[in-house]
Amino acid sequence: MTQSKRQEERQWTVRKQSQNPHGKVKSFAELAEDTGVKKKEE
Repeated sequence: MTQSKRQEERQWTVRKQSQNPHGKVKSFAELAEDTGVKKKEE
């Protein structure tokens, strides 16, 4: 028969949490830091 509602919800949660194939997305500041570009201070 079908799976229990709790089991379906657990499997859905696991699938959603594992959907990050490229790793954590960096913030703009982190990306700028990686390229070595320094922000002008005024």
